[in-house]
Amino acid sequence: MLTLAADIEVLARFGRALADPIRCRILLTLREAPAHPADLADALEISRTRLSNHLACLRDCGLVVAVPVGRRTRYELADERLGHALDALRTAVVAVEADKTCVDADEKGCC
Repeated sequence: MLTLAADIEVLARFGRALADPIRCRILLTLREAPAHPADLADALEISRTRLSNHLACLRDCGLVVAVPVGRRTRYELADERLGHALDALRTAVVAVEADKTCVDADEKGCC
């Protein structure tokens, strides 16, 4: 059983990973299917060096794993439940955005 401190650390790591739009794009792409770095770089239209840095961050956060395939490496989500979590988070945010529960959202630019 996880402790509160461990739960907080897990959520903080997930938050760090989602804090960058490129890492979000990588996670959403890997949600669809595993991919090799060269293919990811081409699909996301970013340099391989930049992609490598983001993949290292996602590995350190425990969200993706590198799987050796012959002489190449393929990346995939560390757990299939991460794909479901990303979908749930996206739909929850869309629902909140559509609802705009904050009455001053337009003036304050908050919600």
